[in-house]
Amino acid sequence: MTRLKTLFDEESKANDEQLGPSSCINVESVERLNEKAFPNGDLYVGDFKETLPHGKGKYTWSDGTVYDGDWDAGKMAGKGLLIWPSGAKYNGDISGGYLHGFGAFTASDGSIYEGHWRMNIRHGYGKKKYSNSDIYEGEWKEGEHEGKGIYFWNNGNKYTGNWKRGKMHGRGVMEWINGDHYNGCWFNGFRHGNGIYQYADGGYYFGTWTRGLKDGKGLFYPAGSKRPTLKKCCTSLGYDDDHKTALPQCSSLHLEEHIVKKPSIKRSLSEKISVSGVLKGSGRMSSKTAESSGLSDSGREFVHHNSSGTFSFDSDAGQSELQENTAVIYEREYMQGVMIKERIRDYNELSKKAEKKTKFHAKETQKSSCVGIFKGHNSYHLMLNLQLGIRYTVGKITPVPKREVRAADFGDRARITMFFPKKGSQFTPPHKSIDFYWKDYCPMVFRHLRELFKLDAAEYMMSICGDDGLTEISSPGKSGSLFYLSHDDKFVIKTLKKSELKVLLKMLPKYHNHVKEHENTLITKFFGLHRITLPGRRKVRFVVMGNMFCTELRIHRRYDLKGSTHGRITDKDKIHENTTLKDLDLSYEFHMDKSLREFLFDQIADDCAFLKSQQIIDYSLLLGLHFRAPEPLDGLVEPPNISPNMQSSPAGQDGEVLFPSKGFVLLAHEPSSVNTDPGPHIRGRALRAFSLGNQEVDIMVPGTGRLRVQLGVNMPARANHKLPQDESNSAEVELFEVYDVILYMGIIDILQEYNAKKKTEHAYKSVKFGPTTISVVEPELYANRFTNFLKQKVFPGQP
Repeated sequence: MTRLKTLFDEESKANDEQLGPSSCINVESVERLNEKAFPNGDLYVGDFKETLPHGKGKYTWSDGTVYDGDWDAGKMAGKGLLIWPSGAKYNGDISGGYLHGFGAFTASDGSIYEGHWRMNIRHGYGKKKYSNSDIYEGEWKEGEHEGKGIYFWNNGNKYTGNWKRGKMHGRGVMEWINGDHYNGCWFNGFRHGNGIYQYADGGYYFGTWTRGLKDGKGLFYPAGSKRPTLKKCCTSLGYDDDHKTALPQCSSLHLEEHIVKKPSIKRSLSEKISVSGVLKGSGRMSSKTAESSGLSDSGREFVHHNSSGTFSFDSDAGQSELQENTAVIYEREYMQGVMIKERIRDYNELSKKAEKKTKFHAKETQKSSCVGIFKGHNSYHLMLNLQLGIRYTVGKITPVPKREVRAADFGDRARITMFFPKKGSQFTPPHKSIDFYWKDYCPMVFRHLRELFKLDAAEYMMSICGDDGLTEISSPGKSGSLFYLSHDDKFVIKTLKKSELKVLLKMLPKYHNHVKEHENTLITKFFGLHRITLPGRRKVRFVVMGNMFCTELRIHRRYDLKGSTHGRITDKDKIHENTTLKDLDLSYEFHMDKSLREFLFDQIADDCAFLKSQQIIDYSLLLGLHFRAPEPLDGLVEPPNISPNMQSSPAGQDGEVLFPSKGFVLLAHEPSSVNTDPGPHIRGRALRAFSLGNQEVDIMVPGTGRLRVQLGVNMPARANHKLPQDESNSAEVELFEVYDVILYMGIIDILQEYNAKKKTEHAYKSVKFGPTTISVVEPELYANRFTNFLKQKVFPGQP
């Protein structure tokens, strides 16, 4: 006899409880009128159709479980009441023997769920009151909170917003009983991304969080200060109005409407960290400074698992305190909850800065050729066209049997061309975009490159063509190119000029050989080359590349390094959270393990030799820095190579500073302990570290986990920063000088040939600015200068 199963025992039994003997009745029984008794002790009383329960009836199982309700051909179907011996009961819709539809379930622990069900699982809209009096009302999916919902904790806290897999995820508002509010982005149950934290006294902080900790740049407005518009806050920090630059997965953030207006408060304590808060004479930070800087755990939600299996949160209570001078605003920068920099700003000064940035941004947008053509709906259509084309190409080329790449695969005829009418055709599906022609260049070559890089065709297609779509991001350069980012951050899609397309096709055979021979190459990974022709014969060319910053760690700084000096500095008023800085902006030098440094420069030499052979110039090293939260130092007056971390690190041969440090730990590589799945930027095998006896190594990052160390990916280093003398008494305070960092890097912009136009530019600029300072120089000089700059200024050897 079969058993009907369902999911009821709320948390302790993983939602799996038997209802009792089957609703499909065994006919081997004793019948009397409308009653049937079964040999195993079960009893049914009610309507029959032939020999099966049908209509209204009550079934009592031998273990005491009772169902009273509708039946259909021997199965529970319709509406009914189920009661279990444990005291749990369900009253509502049932279909085919499953709880399916709308119903109320009361568990044996007293928790009550009233809402929709699908196949014995809470699914749809529903309200649940937990046994500890917590309440969730909103959307469910497969038994977990997913979608929009409100959670009330029994202590008075409340969260309103999006959920995913039972955790706060996306945009949401948290309200604490003490009056604090946070409105912003969440990830996996933590504040994660950009948002506004408003304190009970009326002060608030606008900035970014990572895993519940303040992480990155932000603005603190003391209580009683003039409240700016959200747009002004975004502009001051460099976020786009829709916040896509700051956090793609929370792009629909509209915080303005949720800032709670508070009455003006005249006096309270202070949350600021002023220059006087750092006791330069003694070299120590005051207790007031340490408390408000986030060195304690007060800047993070404390997550508690309670009896309901959900989370409860503590607030940043007490962090906001009123300033007497309400015109003062504080620009701050945090790393994992530790404040590392503060700049005191006047409100009017900040307003002018925001206004200037807005004008500059508008001006730059007008200059951008591609952006000017494909704004609004056109850009959206372009994205859809790109997804349709890639889905078609990958689907067409994947079933072709694998073979070696031939010379013909690089030729002019190695193209796939297809017309995509809006209504669809024999070969293409109907779509919501506009009619367009699609061209795919060298499809067999790029298929082979994706295989070399160990990318699965289905995962590649889903990353770019999935329902979550692509995110348009602002261009970091002067080209005016459009950039799209895949929803999982793995791939960047960039528009190309016709000249760049020609250079890539020309170098493709040699590029293919180079990446095949050098698995650790730092050169950009190319995965596809395409062209879309729109009505009016407008042609847009795209290349799909790996995102070098695809990592779960936050990238705090980005640098584009060429080795030249002319024009290689960024206007301070134009620097924001996601600005890619240049050579003269770099105020750090990075010291890494001796063997890691040797591996790095061996590969840079190979890559530069390849680029030189192709007459390529103007390339750069894209460098991303993830800073680990520093330990409090003894003051700003100590030499830059002294810190608690370095003092406690053992010394190796030739003065080599050995890891581990307090920011991370180097461990012998264990393939079973790290994620070895290929990614869009993963290169070759694990690297060997001199400090661990030239063993292959992993890096253990507190709060994140164990990561595989590869060339240009998850590379540990020590960043030294020295406070310039002319800034020692400025309104900006850099609290630390030495940081543990994790580096991400690659060589980008490799599609500029040293052609006749560039030779003319070189001749002109050499006279005007000097031949050694400009970027445009002949390939051999460019490669030598690029390498020497990295060796001497960026990654110097140990002194």
